[in-house]
Amino acid sequence: MSKTRFHSVWDALEDDPAQIADLKMRSELIIHITEKIRNLGLTQHETAAKLHVTQPRVNALLNGKIEEFRLGTLITLAYRIGLHVSLKIAA
Repeated sequence: MSKTRFHSVWDALEDDPAQIADLKMRSELIIHITEKIRNLGLTQHETAAKLHVTQPRVNALLNGKIEEFRLGTLITLAYRIGLHVSLKIAA
């Protein structure tokens, strides 16, 4: 049996390069947002107020429920928590 190596879990789970890129960006944003929340020591209630979302939405974010967040939404949440997002495009 041969072993296939992938650069990321998303490469293993998805065939569409555009979908892989979207999943990678969303997962990276979720990681950075949740790290920032933890570093600030905010409760879920405080985080919800800061992000202008409900506490269950914060819970989904902190539990990494990537399927519940669009890329644009995560960019907005990142800015609201004090992160700056930039895009790098390569040919």
